[in-house]
Amino acid sequence: MAKKSNSGGRQQTNSTRHPGAVDSAKGRAGRILAKGNKDATYETAVEEETAVLVAVPDKRQADARTQEYLDELAFLAETAGVTVTKRFVQRLDKPDIRTFVGEGKLEEIKAYVQHSGTNVVIFDDDLSPSQLRNLEAELKVKIVDRSLLIIDIFARRAKSATARTQVELAQYQYLLPRLTGLWTHLDKQRGGGVSQRGPGETEIETDRRVVRERIDFLKEKLKDLDKQSHTQRKSRGGVVRVALVGYTNVGKSTIMNLLSRSDVFAENKLFATVDSTVRKIVFDNVPFLLSDTVGFIRKLPTRLIESFKSTLDEIREADLLIHVVDISHPTFEEQMEVVNATLKDIEAADKPMLLVFNKIDQYRADAPADAVPDFEGMNLDEDLPVRPSLAQLQDTYMAKLHDPVIFISAQERENIDELRALITRHVGKIHMERYPNFVPGFSVEE
Repeated sequence: MAKKSNSGGRQQTNSTRHPGAVDSAKGRAGRILAKGNKDATYETAVEEETAVLVAVPDKRQADARTQEYLDELAFLAETAGVTVTKRFVQRLDKPDIRTFVGEGKLEEIKAYVQHSGTNVVIFDDDLSPSQLRNLEAELKVKIVDRSLLIIDIFARRAKSATARTQVELAQYQYLLPRLTGLWTHLDKQRGGGVSQRGPGETEIETDRRVVRERIDFLKEKLKDLDKQSHTQRKSRGGVVRVALVGYTNVGKSTIMNLLSRSDVFAENKLFATVDSTVRKIVFDNVPFLLSDTVGFIRKLPTRLIESFKSTLDEIREADLLIHVVDISHPTFEEQMEVVNATLKDIEAADKPMLLVFNKIDQYRADAPADAVPDFEGMNLDEDLPVRPSLAQLQDTYMAKLHDPVIFISAQERENIDELRALITRHVGKIHMERYPNFVPGFSVEE
């Protein structure tokens, strides 16, 4: 005779949920993000993560450029709390359709991972769902591509309700086509009753539906939050609006703190600022609103740009942009191109702009050759171009650009007064066009 259950005939489970709880879209979708094994048991101890980096550049790409890209990927990993132990590079005409890297390189990575105990492999490009599954099956460790790494950093940094909603939407949009790699228990659900025909809906189809419902809900929530943000921006009246833009980790938040004398979070890590911050500033009795916005980056996931639409509205609706550039970075000109391309994508490229070259105190014209670390697949005999002096760069950019240009060090507070004067002059010009009867000496309120 079967033993009677204590739950009135219901089958006992190991679930910690209340027996009468309703499986809402949010609750089930959240469990889908965390689902990793059929027993639903998870380690609560924090395990130190170590990673290897993998890049598959085009054969025409210079080794120095590949090195810079991997340096940026390593910085992203460090920002996410991961320690990088080794780098692998394989030059291919195009990535392998099955495992992204070739069979021989995959064996090298597998041997190193097994020998060193590395638990994460990070790729500098986006992986297709099938590549992700194949790599996980071969390497038996966590596989992370560039988009997922950036989304994870955004999730750590997001503080406001809008930013958290934007990141959650990006997470589910990334997850949806990759659901097939999360389960080993894809048995069909069986319906009750003898007249039930067919095996029913697979669990993965159910989860896809739940994720789609959650995505639709988050999109509607973002529309409501966007309406609130738009109302807030309209309430600012005719005050001149200035936005700091630039590549990530170029010093925008530090400049924001200097100009506004506030305490916006600033750190030497990528994406230290995800939420946009707005401060009212008055220079020479001319008020304006200065906003610090999320930094751009090479290969910024399209889904993040779409999700952060309301945050990027601060840029779209600004009267003046201040493009901050890290002059000390070896590829600062490429970073400028990335920012300009992103501004074009969000239809903000035609706005008046001031160009601010920051970190002049860290600029080095002659870096020693041994300062460039090597990696698997790098050609160490490549001739690296000599960087021009800072004075040469100043002459070059001030001569070829029509827009105002200034060189500063926010950290050392060098040329900050000149920056204030430049901003005051251009904000004052916009202010006088908007308020032709304005008399200097009287502050205009919002």
